[in-house]
Amino acid sequence: MVQVHPFIIEPITYIAFENEAEQIEKCKEWSLLSEKASKSKAFFYKGNGMNLACSIVGYVDRMTAVISFDNEQKHCIHPSYLKEMQAANYGQRSSAIADEAASSDPVEAVSIEAEASSPNESVLEPQPEAVAPAEESKQQEPEAQAPPKGKAKKEKTPKLQLPEEKVKMSATVKEFTTVPNNFSDTEDEVVIYEAVSIADPATDVGVAWSSHSATLKKFELEIGDTIHFEGKIVAKKLTKHPIPYKINNPAKIQKETSES
Repeated sequence: MVQVHPFIIEPITYIAFENEAEQIEKCKEWSLLSEKASKSKAFFYKGNGMNLACSIVGYVDRMTAVISFDNEQKHCIHPSYLKEMQAANYGQRSSAIADEAASSDPVEAVSIEAEASSPNESVLEPQPEAVAPAEESKQQEPEAQAPPKGKAKKEKTPKLQLPEEKVKMSATVKEFTTVPNNFSDTEDEVVIYEAVSIADPATDVGVAWSSHSATLKKFELEIGDTIHFEGKIVAKKLTKHPIPYKINNPAKIQKETSES
C-alpha cells in the first residue's frame, strides 16, 4: 500500500519543467545548484521526523517550488527552506518550523492568485456601467449613451488564447519595478514590458511582466530596449499592478541594437 504523507500541500496548479535544462536553470536561480552545475542532483525533504528523497518538478511562482515524492504526491515549498533541508545538520525542530511556514504561505499565495485572476474581468466590466448612468443623468440622453457602453463590453470580452508551449516573442522594456516577497525582507525585482507579441501565430499580447533574473541582467536592459526571445507566457497578474500576463524563463535572448 502506498504511503500517503499527511503534511502534503498539493498545488492547485503549477508549471511543470519541460526538461532537465529548464529545471537546472530554475534551481540555479533559487541557489539550489551552483552556477557551474551542468546536471541536477538528488534532493531530500527533512521534516516531520522524515528524510525523504524528492525531485523538483516545477513551480507555482518564483517563491513556491513544487517537489514530488516516490509515491507521486506533490508538495509546495519555498526554495530557501528546501535549500536549508539539504544541510547535513538540519535539525528536526528547525525542519518543523520551516515546514509550517512553507506549507501555509504557498497555499495562501495560490488561493489569492486564483481569486485575483477570475474577478479581474468582473472588476473591469462594471466600470462603464457605473460611469454611464452618471453621464446620462448629466446630459439627459440615456439612449444616446447606451451604444458606447455596449461597445466597451465587446472590446473586453475576448480572451487571449495563450500557447501552451514555448514560443518566439518580442517585447519592449516599459518599466523596472519591485513587488513584495512574503518570504523575504527584500522585494523581488521585475520587468514590465509593452508591445509584447508572439511571432507564430502572430498575436499581440500588449503588456506583460517577468522576473528580472540574472540572465536578463546580463543584457543591461534599459527602458525602451526591444528584445527577441523564446519563452512561455501564462495568465498571471503582477502583484499590485494591472499586468495580466507573465513571461516565464525567457531564453535565446537577442537585444535590438539602436541605430544612431
